Amino acid sequence: MDALTLFGLFAVSAMLATYALEDRSPWFVLGFAASCALGSAYGFLQGAWPFGLVEAIWALVALRRWRERAFRGQD
Repeated sequence: MDALTLFGLFAVSAMLATYALEDRSPWFVLGFAASCALGSAYGFLQGAWPFGLVEAIWALVALRRWRERAFRGQD
């Protein structure tokens, strides 16, 4: 297995783990956003730009969800 494949495996494994734990803490939502960004980088580095683009969008969606959860009720 080359370094790029290991990086991709790490990214998607982190996505799976943080997604499964999202209900426990807003920090897992932030972790999911970060792992989606890593997945996006992997997609672009691999040459699969549609995958990279979709993962970048997921990262933005997750960041928005984190912001809503982390700062809920702090007006």
